[in-house]
Amino acid sequence: MKKIVPILLAVVLLFSSCSKKQTNSNNDINTKPTTNETQNTNQQKPSENNSSKTEDENKEEDNKETSGNQENINNDDVLIIDADVSSLSNKEMDFGPPPVKNNESQYMPKQTVELFKKYDAYYLGDRTKKEIYLTFDEGYENGYTAKILDVLKEKNVKAAFFVTRPYINQNKELIKRIVDEGHIVANHSSTHPSMPQKAVDFEKFKKEFEDTEAAFKDVTGQDMPKFFRPPMGKYSELSLYYTQKLGYKTIFWSFAHKDWLVDDQPPVETTIQRVIDRSHNGEIMLLHAVSKSNTEALPTIIDKLREMGYEFKPLTELK
Repeated sequence: MKKIVPILLAVVLLFSSCSKKQTNSNNDINTKPTTNETQNTNQQKPSENNSSKTEDENKEEDNKETSGNQENINNDDVLIIDADVSSLSNKEMDFGPPPVKNNESQYMPKQTVELFKKYDAYYLGDRTKKEIYLTFDEGYENGYTAKILDVLKEKNVKAAFFVTRPYINQNKELIKRIVDEGHIVANHSSTHPSMPQKAVDFEKFKKEFEDTEAAFKDVTGQDMPKFFRPPMGKYSELSLYYTQKLGYKTIFWSFAHKDWLVDDQPPVETTIQRVIDRSHNGEIMLLHAVSKSNTEALPTIIDKLREMGYEFKPLTELK
């Protein structure tokens, strides 16, 4: 019996020691992170950084999109020539109407007729109708426009006056009167250049129209009618194309005579005879308002043409 007691004590002590080691081992497992947990924790930081970067990129993309939309808004009213114009000739040509024989306008070359039709350019109206479109070119004022307006009012004839920007700015009251009395004030460019030379740069070409339009609107409060007469009759396929893109009809003429030399005016009777002898159906008549002879001949010209059965029509009826 005495031998059994020490053995039991030894067993109890041994069991107690093993139990303590197991407890420490369990505590180590609960408090020390595993290798996998450590890797997961370290990998989370790059993930968070990526999320932050994506937000910044999104903001940047939003800003770019907004900026792009703003550019589109600002450019809504800007005319952009998106066609390839490299195939269009800019060779400068001088317009000259075909001769008139027996009160009939002769035909233009087929190539010219097709070119004009393509780009809304006119030199003649309907050759089957006894109609005349009376037009005046105004480069500067020589003291006769008011007298011309008096005659037109008395005879109840409507005409078109092709004017430059300087003419508008220097003759504001005349411009107002022309408009108030029912005539057309049309575009003859700002600086009276060769339009093919301006067509080398579309912005410079367009400016010739826009500066004159702006001057007209400042004086009248109205938009300028979309009729354009190329200075000196100089044109090219490219200049006709650009003019059409700007919304204009190009107006040449089927009759004109040498009336612009103020110090070398033809006699009044000569002017009357020239106009009557060359009258024709669909005529677009070009006279210069600086001419003393034209001004004095105008009442008789109107009366004689009406006696011949012609009617005077405004450019708005030109087809």
